Amino acid sequence: ASAYTRLGFDVVDDRVFRDLVIARLIEPTSKVDSLRVLAECGAEPFSYKTLQRHLAGVTQVTRDQIATACFEYALTSGDVSLVLYDVTTLYFEAENEDALRKVGYSKERRVDPQIVVGLLVDRQGFPLEIGCFEGNHAETRTIVPIIRQFQARHGIADMVVVADAGMLSARNLTALDEAGLRFIVGSRVTKAPSDLAHHFHWHGDAFSDGQIIDTITPRHANTKPVADLHRRDAPRWDPGEHPGCWRAIWAYSRKRAVRDGKTLTAQENRAVAVIEGEKRPHPTRFVTRAGGKNVLNTSALEATRRLVGLKGYVTNIPATIMGPGEVISSYHDLWHVEQSFRMSKTDLQARPMFHHQRDAIEAHLTIVFTALAIARYMQNATGLSLKKIIQTLRPLRTARIAINGATQDFPPEITADAQHIITAINPAMGH
Repeated sequence: ASAYTRLGFDVVDDRVFRDLVIARLIEPTSKVDSLRVLAECGAEPFSYKTLQRHLAGVTQVTRDQIATACFEYALTSGDVSLVLYDVTTLYFEAENEDALRKVGYSKERRVDPQIVVGLLVDRQGFPLEIGCFEGNHAETRTIVPIIRQFQARHGIADMVVVADAGMLSARNLTALDEAGLRFIVGSRVTKAPSDLAHHFHWHGDAFSDGQIIDTITPRHANTKPVADLHRRDAPRWDPGEHPGCWRAIWAYSRKRAVRDGKTLTAQENRAVAVIEGEKRPHPTRFVTRAGGKNVLNTSALEATRRLVGLKGYVTNIPATIMGPGEVISSYHDLWHVEQSFRMSKTDLQARPMFHHQRDAIEAHLTIVFTALAIARYMQNATGLSLKKIIQTLRPLRTARIAINGATQDFPPEITADAQHIITAINPAMGH
């Protein structure tokens, strides 16, 4: 509750909403069972009908208030000049689709109706914006609406958006660039031969560990490469000189090369097994048809092998503003948003959902979003996981004994670990 207040969430003048968020942190469960969780923690009781009435009052206005409080906290305690974006899917225990809950692409290969959820966080993983889309909505079409919603809410004109290669589409990058935003996204390794054509021509396909190549990539597949293979000087991206291209940075890692090499060898062995009839001939990488039989596609295998160890990044930030090393390190902060998604799915159990109406689904996401912000705040303050915090604090109970009309309270013994957590979350409670 003190963390809820310190983050400014008490701007939502609704004690029931606050208690539902706290129950979600302590023990994620159903709406009706959350009443038990709150009762065990000494919260002031309320009925299930009251819960339903207040849950129906969790509207977009509530989401706006929470998101504004999150932004103001992040603005004073961190850095919002760089934000991280990713998407996930949340499935439903339901048989039939509707206007929102639809069967779509699932990373877990589920066939249940689902929704697509986009989450924007700061570089420490603190949530800033959340939005949901139909379950069959393409992931690449989620980033621009979420970013524009975030911009409009807070009046932001300039920031850096970081996303993985799944968001890499010409339309997305152009829309972000036209909005005056800078971006860093992962590049697909299939673009490496084109981007690195100049390097391959002059230096071959040998790389040193940690080597970085700062070059140019065409915005569209039909854009002609700008690198002049007759000049030894490596091309450098300039927004004025290369309006049809983006800046591309490629980095080589020996550790990544070893990992990629093992994966590639396993794929080659599987292809050979298919060709020799040891495995069933379903679509397999590096297997092609020639002369009426399956053969190993050696040219594709060799072309892929020369790219092992490479990781690419596409950006519209000139090298004079951000060096290649900073671009790469900024992209690697994406694990924070992935961790926030894992927390929402595991610690906060955002899925599966049993709601049917869109308003109820949005209210559920608002509660999870708020709980995620508190969890991130507490973890950053204490250096401990949410699970460890709950395990340490939950057993602390005050015992009340009544004998012959006299009542006496016996407070719990505060352990050193518990005191550390309490003080870190709310310094005013240090004593």
